[in-house]
Amino acid sequence: MSQRIRIKLKSYDHNLVDNSAEKIVKTVKATGAIVNGPIPLPTNTKIYTVNKSTFVNKKAREQFQLNSYKRLLDIYSSNSKTIDSLMKLELPSGVEVEIKV
Repeated sequence: MSQRIRIKLKSYDHNLVDNSAEKIVKTVKATGAIVNGPIPLPTNTKIYTVNKSTFVNKKAREQFQLNSYKRLLDIYSSNSKTIDSLMKLELPSGVEVEIKV
């Protein structure tokens, strides 16, 4: 089974993404597959501006920022043991995982 597996991790906390990527790399290397990454992808930043006061002070505003962090992993020369270990891997709940084969 010599196909490429691409794993994309996304989270609002950069520590969760880094720890998850590290777990995945350790489990995949233990099975003997080749890992390329984790490659950091650009951070998406969304800024929301909200009025502090509803009626009187129009100029008083508050800004909130939401960052989403992403990492990319490519796995080459994988076997059935690699896929089984990836399926059994426990990741934190704040991490979104997208797997493409």
